[in-house]
Amino acid sequence: MEKVVYLGIGRRKTAVARVILTTGSGSVKVNGKMAEEYFNLKFLLPEIFKPLQISNLDGKFNVDVNVSGGGPRGQVDAIKLGIARALLKIDASLRTVLKSEGLLTRDPREKERKKYGLHSARKDRQYRKR
Repeated sequence: MEKVVYLGIGRRKTAVARVILTTGSGSVKVNGKMAEEYFNLKFLLPEIFKPLQISNLDGKFNVDVNVSGGGPRGQVDAIKLGIARALLKIDASLRTVLKSEGLLTRDPREKERKKYGLHSARKDRQYRKR
């Protein structure tokens, strides 16, 4: 029997997550490891499962993720967006539910570049009277 595959890409800051949803038992693998192993910060794990729980599809799909760049928080947000986008390919009627929870909006905030002559993006050099 063929496995049905749904793809979704999520981004946050410099993190990029490529999400593959396949029909299965509900396991979540991130870069070949179980999500609990990969993200050792326990408060981040419920964020990954949020799109699946809201759409009542928790435990019906295996999630395989390749993620690169960024830190743990950015990677989790990128995975969350990727899962939500893949769920839209499964059922387009989930759009209203996912959109109302803010799961389809990419967070555009990124680090501002450092400017020359300054210590950081906006911090000026220290003033000395003499």
